[in-house]
Amino acid sequence: MEFFRYKNKLIPERGRLLISEPFLPDPNFERTVVLLCEHNADGSFGFVLNKPSVLKVNEVMEDLTGMENLVYVGGPVQQDTLHFIHRNVRIENDVVITDNVFWGGDFESLLTMCDTRQLSSDDIRFFLGYSGWGPGQLESELEQESWIVCDYVTNQLLFDTEPQLLWRKALDNMGGRYSVYSNYPVDPRLN
Repeated sequence: MEFFRYKNKLIPERGRLLISEPFLPDPNFERTVVLLCEHNADGSFGFVLNKPSVLKVNEVMEDLTGMENLVYVGGPVQQDTLHFIHRNVRIENDVVITDNVFWGGDFESLLTMCDTRQLSSDDIRFFLGYSGWGPGQLESELEQESWIVCDYVTNQLLFDTEPQLLWRKALDNMGGRYSVYSNYPVDPRLN
């Protein structure tokens, strides 16, 4: 496949991160980290991990009364939909994203696990909307060097890193020139 000659040579796939280039001009994705939940011939989708909203999940979904997690802006597509990723326990009908990280699942099972404290608020992230790309669109953006593909994905990085530090930490974990990118100023004119 000729088009997989990207800057860091990794291809996008489920469980990898898309890290926006330091000066990506799109305000929806400026300094974002996206967890890819699917990538195939039909397109790609995932969730922005480092854009918390001001809403709590129990304000968005009344059934989640015991949860006070902030809801994240998963991306610009269908922001009227609620999604979630979780770790450490399986929920009926969830999808394995990467080692011990799962996407979605049966909502009634989620409610039961939250009510019985089988799933703690530290082990789940909620998103309004998602990030999506049509067939070939992500590959085109990778060829334009809008994204860096990262395969260093851990539970700690996804769930325990403060959102405002995630972009920098993800790049820094990659080492080499990516560590240098992590220290680029938001506006290079201010350097």
